[in-house]
Amino acid sequence: MPIKMRILYDSSKGKIKQIADKIKTTYELSFNSVDVIPPAYSCDKERIVILAVSGKSVSSSLSRFLGELTKARAQNTALILDGPEENANAIKEILTKAGTHVIPDVMYVKCGLFGGLKDEEWNQIKDWIDTKVIPNLA
Repeated sequence: MPIKMRILYDSSKGKIKQIADKIKTTYELSFNSVDVIPPAYSCDKERIVILAVSGKSVSSSLSRFLGELTKARAQNTALILDGPEENANAIKEILTKAGTHVIPDVMYVKCGLFGGLKDEEWNQIKDWIDTKVIPNLA
């Protein structure tokens, strides 16, 4: 039985969208389960929202969106990050204040200018979802 999951991304890097699309197909998610931040359809009673973010800092628009992810909108959140650990800590703090349960383990990815998602990277992301995210849902 598929889990109610959404993947939202805040990045101009193609690899981040590629990761989001691969999660969608692998976990057989609905047609509108992948979207940019802010999404066209707001989150409502999502079991898990995976946030895929890249950047050197947390933008004000991303911060505003994260601050609105209450427990009613997203019971759980998890983070895939192309950026420094300080960003992960800032994002987790915003999400915690909003009231959603934050999966403590962050999946760090490296997005260069060129190159797509490699099989080895995908296997690490899938393992993270299966062993760190799904078993730790509140």
